[in-house]
Amino acid sequence: MSVAFTKEQDFEAVAANLPDRPISPHRNLVTPEGLAELDRALAEARAAYAAAQAAGDIAGDRTAMARATRDLRYYAARRASAELVPPAPAPAAVTFGARVTFEREDGRRQTFRIVGEDEADPARGSVSYIAPLAQALMGKAVGDEATLPNGVVEVVAIE
Repeated sequence: MSVAFTKEQDFEAVAANLPDRPISPHRNLVTPEGLAELDRALAEARAAYAAAQAAGDIAGDRTAMARATRDLRYYAARRASAELVPPAPAPAAVTFGARVTFEREDGRRQTFRIVGEDEADPARGSVSYIAPLAQALMGKAVGDEATLPNGVVEVVAIE
């Protein structure tokens, strides 16, 4: 059978049906920095949506419109559900927003800040408050130990 008689996949139509970005079932706790980042992302999503509409050829570039619509829905929902948690001035125990330094059994020291899901970036030193590491450390004070799946850590500093 000739290729001319087969229905080629319409990649533009497939892209136009982008699934929504998943929204976490957990509370949307955010630090002041996380809230500012959500505001920035929402503004960018609104701008992308406006640009896709202004392009005028929505039928011709369904991908851009679908992506802009999806992102706008996601960031609008995340901003609407955001619960700002102000930083504790001098936390005595590990809390949301705190920066905690701990020592592993092999002597390595690591520092992470416990933040909201959207702002978490382990490579940059922040973990989500729902991450197992954060859950194990929450409520611990300097000198306390926390059990992780791969060993025990001791809290050495909290900021």
